Amino acid sequence: MPGRIYSRLLELATDQYGYVSTDDARTLEIAPGRLKLLAERGSLVRIARGLYRFPATVVPITPLDQYMQATMWPAGRGILSHQTALAAYKMSDVNPTKVHVTVPSDYRIRRKEVPAVFEFHHADLDAREISSLEGIPIVSAARAIRDAHASHLGEALVGQAIDDGERSGRLRRLQAQELREEFSLPAGVGMRR
Repeated sequence: MPGRIYSRLLELATDQYGYVSTDDARTLEIAPGRLKLLAERGSLVRIARGLYRFPATVVPITPLDQYMQATMWPAGRGILSHQTALAAYKMSDVNPTKVHVTVPSDYRIRRKEVPAVFEFHHADLDAREISSLEGIPIVSAARAIRDAHASHLGEALVGQAIDDGERSGRLRRLQAQELREEFSLPAGVGMRR
């Protein structure tokens, strides 16, 4: 039967797709070393330094797990961005090969074992540029489009993202018009065939 510490960690991890960090443990006033002990006993799986996940038999894996891991990996300071945010929002047919994550400008990644699937960007985001998608920190739709455009995503996919964002309500009509003007894109440039 699980103990009190296990139960408290599990309660928090359930809202984080099964993930729990040493910072989470400290917040719960649990010694971070307890996570290592739970991992040694098989109650947790070590994902990276300071980041653990409950086994899939306890918290089932979902298609969004990788996104939560990507935001928690850099000490919980990551925000989904660029093409990854567009894909998560289902705006355009973009299919990123990496999980794009924005961290604050002053955050330095010092770990040697950066997962190859993550691509980190540095920027200081305004609070209005940050949102949440099913509990996962993500940039706003407009910011995702601007970031993707700046990273040279094709005109058709950027136009499609604007059209999809307007159609889905993630962008207001005025925002969509401003983005089209900003990128010199006529309405419908990203129309699906």
